[in-house]
Amino acid sequence: MSQPPVCQLCIHYFITHKPETPYGCRAMHFKSAQNPARVVFSSSGLECQLFMNKNKIDHKIVGSLPDKTA
Repeated sequence: MSQPPVCQLCIHYFITHKPETPYGCRAMHFKSAQNPARVVFSSSGLECQLFMNKNKIDHKIVGSLPDKTA
């Protein structure tokens, strides 16, 4: 069994600085009181399919991705 993704290591993870929803996922366009990977697993039964390790990516490609958080 593989380890679940660690959101803090993902390029899509962000902190909102809002006490009621402090964690966010740019890839799935949501903010939550819980860790985003936990929310994804509890709602779908699947591990996050959009995890991208920020330490193992090509930053030139990621820099061209649109930011759709609002």
